[in-house]
Amino acid sequence: MLTASAFPPDIGRMLDASVRLAPVSEPDAPRPVSPDELGFERIVYDKSPPRATITLNRPEVLNAFDFRMLRELARACEDASWDDEIKVVVVTGTGRAFCVGADLKAWGADLLDNPGEYWKWFGAFKDMHDRLREIGKPTVARVNGIAVGGGNELQMACDLAVMVDDAFIRHVGPEHGSVPAGGATQWLPIFVGDRRAREILLLCDEIPARQAEEWGLVNRAVPASELDAAVDYYVERLAVKLPQTIRYTKQQLNWWRDISWHETVGHARDWLALSMLGDEAKGAIRGFLEKD
Repeated sequence: MLTASAFPPDIGRMLDASVRLAPVSEPDAPRPVSPDELGFERIVYDKSPPRATITLNRPEVLNAFDFRMLRELARACEDASWDDEIKVVVVTGTGRAFCVGADLKAWGADLLDNPGEYWKWFGAFKDMHDRLREIGKPTVARVNGIAVGGGNELQMACDLAVMVDDAFIRHVGPEHGSVPAGGATQWLPIFVGDRRAREILLLCDEIPARQAEEWGLVNRAVPASELDAAVDYYVERLAVKLPQTIRYTKQQLNWWRDISWHETVGHARDWLALSMLGDEAKGAIRGFLEKD
C-alpha cells in the first residue's frame, strides 16, 4: 500500500502543472475542441454557434499583447477555422480598451541589444495575423475602446469593424523607435489612401472614431449602448451566407492586403529586429520602461 511518504512533497503542484500543460499538445487532426480544453489564460474564447468570440483579456494593461496572448489568438483562430458550426468570428477586448499593441513592460527589456529575441517575438505576431486573415470565415472587430499600434493592425486584419464613438485610433511607432510595419504601413494606404495613411503614421495623432468611420478605417462608429446591436447585425447577416462562397470571396478581397503583407513583412521582421541595436529604439524603450 502506498503512503503519502512515497510521493514527492510537491506532488500536488506537479499534478496541477501537468493538468494545465496538457491542452497545449498538438492536435492529431484538424478538429475543433471545446474552448475549455485549450487552457487559454490571456484571452477568452467562446463558441456559441454560429458565432465564435475571441476576447483579449488583459484589461490591467489595456489588452496589450504579450507572447502568450499572441500564441493563444493564433490557436483560437485555428480552432474556429476548423469548426464547421462557426460561421462568423468576432474579435474584441475586455474593459476600456480594444488593444494598445505590444506590452513593452512585459518584454521590452529582453529585446534591447537582442535582435534574435525580437525576431522570435515578431514571428508570433506575424503568425497570429496570418491565422486571423486566413481563417476562411468572415471576421468582425468589435472595437470596444481605444485601438493603438498593433491594436489598430488587429482590427484592420478583420473583415468588418464596429467601434464605440468615444474611442480613438492612434499609431505611435515613430515616437517610440518602432516602424509600424506589422500591418499599418501595408494596409493603411489601402484603407484610407496614401495621404491619410501618411498623416496617421507620421504625425501620430489620435483619430477619433467618427473620423475613422468617415475615412473608411472602420465600418461604423456607434454609441457604446449600440455596440452589441451593431455587431449582431453584421453577424446575423454574415452567418446565413454560403460558407464556401464567402470563403473564396474573402480570398479574392484579400489579394491587395496579401500582396502588400507578404512582400514586406519578412523584411520588416529582420529590420525591426536589427533596430533593437540602434540608439533610437534603445532610448525609446528604456524611457518607456523607466516611466512609473
